[in-house]
Amino acid sequence: MSETRAGKTITVIEGDDAAPEVVQPTVELIDRMNLPITWEYPLVGEAAKAETGKAFPDASRTMIDEADTTLFGSSSGSSGTALFYLRWGKKTFANVRPCLHFPGCSSPLVNPDGINFVIVRENLEDLYVGVEGQLADLAPLNLVGRTIRKPVHELGEGRFAIKAITREGSERVIRFAFELARTRGGRKLVTSTQKHNMLRGTDGYFLEIAREIATEYPDIDFETFIVDDFACRMIIQPQHFDVIVMPNLYGDILSDSAAGLVGSLGLAASGCYGEDYAYFEPAHGTAPDIAGKGIINPTATLMSARMMLEYLDFGEAAERLQEAVAKVYADGKYLTPDQGGRASTREFCTAVSACLGI
Repeated sequence: MSETRAGKTITVIEGDDAAPEVVQPTVELIDRMNLPITWEYPLVGEAAKAETGKAFPDASRTMIDEADTTLFGSSSGSSGTALFYLRWGKKTFANVRPCLHFPGCSSPLVNPDGINFVIVRENLEDLYVGVEGQLADLAPLNLVGRTIRKPVHELGEGRFAIKAITREGSERVIRFAFELARTRGGRKLVTSTQKHNMLRGTDGYFLEIAREIATEYPDIDFETFIVDDFACRMIIQPQHFDVIVMPNLYGDILSDSAAGLVGSLGLAASGCYGEDYAYFEPAHGTAPDIAGKGIINPTATLMSARMMLEYLDFGEAAERLQEAVAKVYADGKYLTPDQGGRASTREFCTAVSACLGI
């Protein structure tokens, strides 16, 4: 059965190393779901360099701009220029990382049943503004450290990085998290985590803004933990959480850590959302050590595609895809080696297709 929706255009960037081995069968599978989708393939990376002299030519940028969304395979090379544009150029400020346990997954936890939370990571600022330098360059500012009680440049030879937390950036990602909590069927709980006890001016500011916004959502419960306390709680009682929002660096680290709770990064889907654009990519990297072997786990890409379908208003298809992936794990016959099975990437995808009846 196909959904009646306006046609959508998706640009596909297959990525590097083993990434195309999961992107290609995912696109093929969704194509067989009989949705009104047009796929386009902008030229990026080494192929683009060879043909145009640029890793990310203007025509490819225009193709992305005119599409409804982008499915991006992991990058380890020059195709990363396109990823930089998708993130900072398109201002996709909220990195959404679901942590969902499928019964049948090989989790290191004794009881992973019921894990179903989402980390919402601020995606554009914090330490990732990329401003670093020599400590000696700070001498004209004579910045005195609150803990060391002397000018920072007098610590000795070394480097610094700027951590930037803005009201605009914090408000939009925290509000995004509360709106997301409203759409989920879970506890209707938003958890804010940051290192506000030590970084009072920056992380403390993030928490201050979170508390302000929480008052606008009386239907959503709100709680907060210092980030190291949260990391422990995430391992001990992951079923407690629903939607968790945090600054960029913590989100980068803890979202990968969360994937370990349910099995591996091979299950880690990701979507990056802005005001008027979003793109979707698996979070597992390019897996160069298994490139060409056809055994990379496609779950992260399939579940990223599931997020993409939901974003494009193909909600029924998104749910069907997730249910099919869940059935493959519950059955256990076609799992990839990282999950203790012997199936190839394409055999896993074929099993998902069979569950979908396509």
